[in-house]
Amino acid sequence: MSLTIPADIQERVHALLGTGRYASEEDILRAAVTALEDQNADLAAIQSGINDMENGRYRPFAGFDAEFRERNRIEADA
Repeated sequence: MSLTIPADIQERVHALLGTGRYASEEDILRAAVTALEDQNADLAAIQSGINDMENGRYRPFAGFDAEFRERNRIEADA
């Protein structure tokens, strides 16, 4: 794969290399792609939760809290 990288991105890549955290430009690209994949997965999970709420697939926190406390033998807050 051949890429043309804009000058401002090249400067940022070189700055990251200068930190010593990354051994190569490839390591930086790998970390960036992984971060984008993680971000996209997070956004998809958030959207899924929004869709669930909009479609009535949720339960009030109080019910969850009571069940959680009972299951884990945690006394209710006074």
